[in-house]
This record gives sequence, structure tokens and C-alpha cells, in this order.
Amino acid sequence: MEVLKTVNLKKIYQVPSGDVRALDGVNLSIEEGEFVAIVGSSGSGKTTLLNLLGGLDRPSEGSIYVRGKKLEDMESEELTIFRRRNIGFVFQNYNLLPILNVYENITLPMKLDGMRVDEEFLNHMIDSLKLREKLYHMPETLSGGQQQRVAIARALSTKPAVLLCDEPTGNLDSVTGMEVVGLLKSSAYEFHQTIVVVTHNEEIAQMADRIIRIEDGKVKGDTYEE
Repeated sequence: MEVLKTVNLKKIYQVPSGDVRALDGVNLSIEEGEFVAIVGSSGSGKTTLLNLLGGLDRPSEGSIYVRGKKLEDMESEELTIFRRRNIGFVFQNYNLLPILNVYENITLPMKLDGMRVDEEFLNHMIDSLKLREKLYHMPETLSGGQQQRVAIARALSTKPAVLLCDEPTGNLDSVTGMEVVGLLKSSAYEFHQTIVVVTHNEEIAQMADRIIRIEDGKVKGDTYEE
């Protein structure tokens, strides 16, 4: 089932020297349960694409659909609520709240949305991500890999339709980075998540089910890994 779709997606920035086409007519269809890597050189448009897919920015032209809902038709408040309930984010810098412990960081999105915590699902996820012994630790006491695992658990806690990850291994050493991507991949299968990862690391991209290559704001390649 199609969970994420773009139609002729464009993002144009106006600068004194002329228009900059960060994205120039991107058409994508991503199915439920896919683990997709978006790769490309610096400035290719891959992070711009991720921000648009997540409703963090608005397109200049074209459309984005998540679970059949057209993002650009939503008003700001409606989009915020929809995004919180349907799209999870994992960033390079973790973005954990330093005044909350691990458990509080993980459950924060549910509390913000007034959702009941699914303790069975939460406990299973915590064990899968090997966070049981760190639940009541503060973020500053954790390693980079542990903080990223907390960020993944937080993003998965609301059971979003799509998990978007922007260079999630950028601040990690290569071994920990591969471990984190392995956890993302296993999460995709175990929790039936659709995961889209932006990365410049070709080795990490090879772990995905599908690699979409972006250059000059256009899709230049779309391959499925065996």
C-alpha cells in the first residue's frame, strides 16, 4: 500500500542572483514497510526533500501525500497535529530534551498529543533498542549511540506511518553508525514502519531496500537492493 507520494514536487528559493531550484519536479511513490535511502552530493536537494515530506516546509509547486492526505491543503495547526500523529523524525543531533530522562523523552510525543501510553508496545520497543537499563538516566550521561537509540524510540512511540531520518549517523563513529542503521532496519520490519533515511554514506545506503539518488533537485536513480 502506498504511504508516501510526491507529484511534480518543486522547491524554488529566490536569491539576488536568481532562482535556485532546490527541487525540480520530483515524483516518488513509497510503499508501506519500505526502508528507503535517499542519497546525493551536498546541495543536491535531499534534505530539502526530506523536510517537505515531513511537512516541515511547504513546496513551491506540486503535491505531497501521506496516507492519502495532501499536506499542502492543511492549515498550520491541522498540519502540526497530523505530523505529530503520522510522521516521526530522527535527526543527526538527537534533539533530546536535557531536562527529561530517557523514559520521559520517549513518551513526550504521546503526552503532548494526549495519547494513552501503550505500555506493551513501549516495553517491547525499549527492549529491542536495548534501553531498559538506561530508562531513568539523563541524556547527558549517555553515549552518542545511546542517545540516537532514544531518539529512534521517541520517533516510533506514536507508531507513525513514516519515520524520516536526516543523517542519523552523522555524529556517530562508523561502527555505532552501522549499528544504528541496523536497528532502524529491524524496526522497519518488526514494527511495520516505513523508513526514509537521508545519508551521504554509501555503505549505509546499501543496507536499505531501495536507494533513491538525488542530484540537482531531480531523481537521477531509483534502484531496489537484492
